[in-house]
Amino acid sequence: MLRALWTAASGMQSQQTNIDVIANNLANVNTTGFKKSRADFQDLIYQSLKTTGSPSTNTTQVPTGIQIGLGTRLAAVTKIFTSGDLTQTGNDLDMAIEGDGFFQIQMPDGTTAYSRAGAFKKDSTGRIVTSDGYPLLPEIVIPTNATKISVGNDGTVSVNQAGQTAPTNVGNIQLAQFANPAGLAAQGKNLFLPTDSSGNATTGTPGQTGLGTISQGFLEMSNVNVASEMVNMIVGQRAYEINSKAVQTGDEMLQTANNMKR
Repeated sequence: MLRALWTAASGMQSQQTNIDVIANNLANVNTTGFKKSRADFQDLIYQSLKTTGSPSTNTTQVPTGIQIGLGTRLAAVTKIFTSGDLTQTGNDLDMAIEGDGFFQIQMPDGTTAYSRAGAFKKDSTGRIVTSDGYPLLPEIVIPTNATKISVGNDGTVSVNQAGQTAPTNVGNIQLAQFANPAGLAAQGKNLFLPTDSSGNATTGTPGQTGLGTISQGFLEMSNVNVASEMVNMIVGQRAYEINSKAVQTGDEMLQTANNMKR
């Protein structure tokens, strides 16, 4: 009976984590470039009371053994890198990646982070930066007299300047891709850092070598499906409730055993 208490308690803890993951997904339903997460679980070790295949007589074997499971635990929280819907903004510095790839962002410590969020701005020097002021890599500076900014599908950035008829090329955006994007470490602020699991970044021109293209004037929205997350939340809530009932049942069985002497 005590085994049942601990087994059901592990189920309650797992479902609590599941609800935590779902809550974070729902909280970021309108976060640009956000990628939803999924909690993956696995069963714990089993207590073997009778081994499968053990001899029952000199000429026979036990066809099925007796194994009692000891509950569940969290195995991983996996980022799902499916594409989100694109929404048109008309802003020259809003960019969305159609397909695979990440924008490269320079962090204050000099390291490179990666992002799917393309809501860029200009800083005081004309550099294209994130909402936190982190510059896009390779660094692109927009001249102060630029009247229009154009970003091609291949990442070519050109500007129209006052007094000039032909556009001027001011830089080229390079995208990065990973062998295992799910292995990236989320840092918040729509940023990811590479790990040994993700592998090293491979950079290239948008639209080539499997990389997606860039759409100017669009933003990639979160890939969270509210209806699916609500269903998952209901399932997790009911699973938590069922496990709590198992704890309650185990407690009532112990109470019955304790009262037998009366």
